[in-house]
Formats: sequence, structure tokens, C-alpha cells
Amino acid sequence: MAQDILKLAEDYTVATDEVEIVLGEPMREHTSFQLGGSARVFVRPYSEEALSIGLKLCALQELPVYILGKGTNLLVSDSGVDGVVFDMTGMNEWHIEGTKLYAEAGALLRNVAKGAAEESLSGLEFAHGIPGSVGGAVCMNAGAFGGEMKDVLERVRLMDRMGNVREVPADQLEMGYRRTRIEESGDIVLAAVFSLTPGEKEAILGKMREIGDKRRANQPLNTRNAGSTFKRPEGNFAGKLIDECGLKGFAIGGASVSDKHAGFVVQDGRASAKDVMAVCREVSRIVEEKTGVRLEMEVRTWGRFE
Repeated sequence: MAQDILKLAEDYTVATDEVEIVLGEPMREHTSFQLGGSARVFVRPYSEEALSIGLKLCALQELPVYILGKGTNLLVSDSGVDGVVFDMTGMNEWHIEGTKLYAEAGALLRNVAKGAAEESLSGLEFAHGIPGSVGGAVCMNAGAFGGEMKDVLERVRLMDRMGNVREVPADQLEMGYRRTRIEESGDIVLAAVFSLTPGEKEAILGKMREIGDKRRANQPLNTRNAGSTFKRPEGNFAGKLIDECGLKGFAIGGASVSDKHAGFVVQDGRASAKDVMAVCREVSRIVEEKTGVRLEMEVRTWGRFE
């Protein structure tokens, strides 16, 4: 694969200058867990055309492709990623026209939510504290505090793995709890359009402050984590089940279940990705053994875990 990688980098830089390419980039620099080995190739395109060129080159050379947003819902293995990582944060423009908010995939969700509030537009209050990017949030139908992306998403601009672009209405995305057809198809979110509602600026900002206060009071925001580790099981809450099983503080190496919120697995700076996965697996095993409920991870994983 080494020769293929070098050829990809050479062909890519010849084809476009709207891209940055790094070989052997540490993924710990690009995830909120601050863990993970290196990506064989790390690419940051700055335009749809540059992304399309890169995807076509990868397809020609049959190289594995990974799509990265802000890495706030991702655990990368200690052995890294044996393929090409496309970092979407270089495509991060957004603007508002009337009650519509247009945002590229790499835009920070909290920034567009705050921007909507400043224009007295309601609908994205729930998203203000979600640390990820627009693309990742749309892809997994992110949500919090009673709101989800599907509540405000009007349409999305997608690219397939061969670089072809199309626009799809939100009602064709089969958006459910932490899932959409986008993720299952392998398509890449380029941009999204949100339909918002006029409101009172101070009331909108007040709601955001209220949500922020709840997050700070109940979640381990000042730790290395990837948000809610497990999906909410039907009719229950992962954190509640984990807490009831006496697993707050349960640790392996430098990874542990948060003492503040049992729904979060955190790492203290000494952990490996293997430690985090070991905690997740053992928590899931114990909860199923004691309650009969099987927890499904919400955090995505890349690479090999034994």
C-alpha cells in the first residue's frame, strides 16, 4: 500500500491546490478523546471539487476512505487508520437568508446555532452545546434536550464515494434516533439547509443558556470524552442503567465511567484507546448480565480493536 499512498499524494497535489495532505498524521490531534494512532494519509480538502478528485483517486487505487468531522463522537484504535482520512473542517462556510440557514459540513454546530440565535431564529437551541460539525450531526441525526436535527433539516447536499453530487430532501433520509440513511449508504454530507422559525432573540439565547447550565451541571464537560457513549435503549436511559449497576467510576487503565454522569466514558490522559474500548465492553457486558438490556455504542470506532 505504501507505493499506492505515495502515488495518491503525488497525483492529488498535481490535480488541485485546494487540499492539504499529510502522511502519518496522529489522529489523537483530531478527536475529543485525544486518542488513536496515525492515519496513513490525512487529507483536508477546501472545496467540493477537491474532495471529488480525492475520492476518485482513492476509488481508482482501491484505498479505504474515512470521513472526519470534528471527531467528537469517535474512538480511533491505537494502531491508527490504514487508509485515507478526509477531514471536512476545511469546508466550513455558513450564512443565513431569511429563515433559512445554509451551512457546509465542516461548520461547527455550536457556531451556526449561536448565529441563528443572533438573527432571532429559533429551532437550533438544542444544538448549541453539541460540539461536533454540521456534517456529522446531520449524518447521525444528532440531538439533545428534546430536539433533533430532523426537526429543522430541510435538505442536504451529498456526495457519493465516486465524487458525484446530488441534493436530497430531508424527508427522504429516513431519519430516526441517532441514524439516517446517509450513514448507511456511505454518502458524504457536503452541506445542509435548515428551516428555522422567527422568534425573540433574548428568549432564544435564554433557552441556550438554560441548556448550557444543565450540561455543565450534569455532564463531565472538562474531561476527554466523546459525549454519550451508548445510545438510549428503548424505554430507558443508558446512564441510569449503568449507574444502577454500580459502575460509576469503574476503570480500566486510564479510562473510566464518569463519576458525574454514568453515560460518559472518559479518559484521564493516561489511557489508550484499548482501555476505553475495554471499559465500554465490560460495562455493556455487566449491564446486560444484570438487567437484560444490551447497550449499543453511540460512539463510532475506527481501526482494529482486539
